[in-house]
Amino acid sequence: MGSIVIKGLGKAYKQYPNRWSRLAEWMLPLGGPRHKLKWVISDISFALAAGDAVGIIGINGAGKSTLLKLITGTTAPTAGSVAISGRVSALLELGMGFHPDFTGRQNAYMAGQLIGLAVEEITHLMPQIEAFADIGDYIDQPVRVYSSGMQMRLAFSVATVRRPDVLIVDEALSVGDAFFQHKSFERIREFRKLGTTLLIVSHDRAAIQSICDRAILLDGGRVAREGSPEQVMDFYNALLGERDSGKVEQVVTDEGRVATTSGTGEASVTRITLENAKGEAIEVANVGAFVTLCVEVKVNRPVARLVLGYMIKDRLGQQMYGTNTHHMDNPLVNLKAGDEAQFRFSFPLNLGAGSYSVTTALTSSETHLADNYEWRDLAFLFIVTNMNRKQFVGCSWLEPTVEIIR
Repeated sequence: MGSIVIKGLGKAYKQYPNRWSRLAEWMLPLGGPRHKLKWVISDISFALAAGDAVGIIGINGAGKSTLLKLITGTTAPTAGSVAISGRVSALLELGMGFHPDFTGRQNAYMAGQLIGLAVEEITHLMPQIEAFADIGDYIDQPVRVYSSGMQMRLAFSVATVRRPDVLIVDEALSVGDAFFQHKSFERIREFRKLGTTLLIVSHDRAAIQSICDRAILLDGGRVAREGSPEQVMDFYNALLGERDSGKVEQVVTDEGRVATTSGTGEASVTRITLENAKGEAIEVANVGAFVTLCVEVKVNRPVARLVLGYMIKDRLGQQMYGTNTHHMDNPLVNLKAGDEAQFRFSFPLNLGAGSYSVTTALTSSETHLADNYEWRDLAFLFIVTNMNRKQFVGCSWLEPTVEIIR
């Protein structure tokens, strides 16, 4: 079984004021160092027990790829330590280790040996590698003629042809067609069930939340947040809108979930209710019932343009549906402090049975990355029950009719 233990891990690179300083430092060692250290990541500590699945997220330049290179040993740390047990397979930079002039088959042999497979074992497994990669006759063509998606197919197929104790994946699965992405994530899920320890870097919220037990947010080369995938992803989304101003707060609700609120405060949501067809406030609704989501907003400071958006999420934080008044061509303009508005969104609640939450966002445009007046996760909770529909499974109610022709 595989495990990873990281203690005080850091990586720094030397920065010299000019090209002669490097030579002077080498030629005159008694003169002392002539460089400064630029820390890419610093003081990172966490552990993965056997069978854990952890997602790493963060903006570009946060240190995610550097961290994975330190864990896999392709880069030496400046400080701290990494201890890994079990057989490791890693997919880092796309095509890393592939020689462009060798064929896919030749590269498969080389890549297989790098992860500890014997030549005879690779020969035995080659039909499985070819079948999963599904690149046809290109397996015997030079890799330089491959598309990025074909390289990903072959690299993933080789890395996972034998179930590893530890699987490390860095954004690579974002390359390629949707069918192969589904097939790859299905294999990862199978490995998880069998006890593989997983460390994955991805910006795909659904992937992180469906596969991982917890998530780690890197910011400026340090661990900024660690917790459940929903909690960390909510904080990350809020942080993206607060680079210049505003604040991010997280509080524990009465239900034990972590609610994230952020924004600069020009406007705020004061009340949210869910109404049935009779206009009565409800917290429990039937599958497919016609409902109205009512959101009351108060303007605290003048805004030239106000957009309200909402997102419905399931209990795992996965997004069911979202929209905003920008996309609906209904923004409010030229609002003064003290103005109030009620937004009423009416729709059939075609969701499967379960508990759901509503996230609200007050912005000036289609995204909160420009002006984030207020972003509120877990702003409202409700339950959907199946009172009188035919039995079904899933998160959406798409009841079909059936015609059988014999």
